[in-house]
Amino acid sequence: MRQYIADAFTSRLFGGNPAAVLPCREMPASDLMQAIAIENNYSETAFVVKAGPGRYQLKWFTPGGEVALCGHATLATAFVLHRFEDPGVSEMHFETLSGELTVRSGEDGYTMDFPVGPFKTVPVSEDILEATGGMAREAYFDGGDMMVLVPSGKALESFVPDFGAMKKLDGRGLIMTAASEEYDFVSRCFYPKLNVPEDPVTGSAHTFLTPLWGGKLGKREMVARQVSRRGGVLRVSLEGDRVFITGQAVLFMQGEIPFDL
Repeated sequence: MRQYIADAFTSRLFGGNPAAVLPCREMPASDLMQAIAIENNYSETAFVVKAGPGRYQLKWFTPGGEVALCGHATLATAFVLHRFEDPGVSEMHFETLSGELTVRSGEDGYTMDFPVGPFKTVPVSEDILEATGGMAREAYFDGGDMMVLVPSGKALESFVPDFGAMKKLDGRGLIMTAASEEYDFVSRCFYPKLNVPEDPVTGSAHTFLTPLWGGKLGKREMVARQVSRRGGVLRVSLEGDRVFITGQAVLFMQGEIPFDL
């Protein structure tokens, strides 16, 4: 079976966030998908099955387990379908654990239509301060990830993570974010509990970064950058209870796994 590796949220190779995409005739067993994700050792491996014209089933696996939502692997999947597996399809509807997700191709890339991620303010605890090197000024929790506001983009870029401290926090991972002079906001995302120490570019995190910063800045449309080593740019907009995230993708490689799925 064919496997693609695509870099998402970038227009150049070796930037953005790489994801593996496997088009399948039917969805494999969960233990096999998990084994492939571990073997790939990317932050996400996506498995996609065509269910009808422009309609697909989609699952995402990290090396540590299945996840309910992944932005960059959805973008990579849409890119692979549009360019290689289902040429010409311009609107793609994905059945996922988070409900139906829609992606549309356009001149400026691929736009994903995601539900807003609800979150609540939580106290800045000693554990949060330890995990953020004492930088946390505000903290929020969405039931899955902890999100903290830090003083500046420069401080965030130079931050050296303590993964042991991060594992003490509630939820799957830690999202750190700050205002930026060049962009509307910047972020970094860490998921050591999922065997993903730092995720290069995290589309799903922007389902609640977007409403957070939209409220702080009084904007509906913003440009964000994830300031990991690879880095990536996301154009985001907020419309009611939906977040639209636009990015580009490039193909790194394609190959064959020596069995059929």
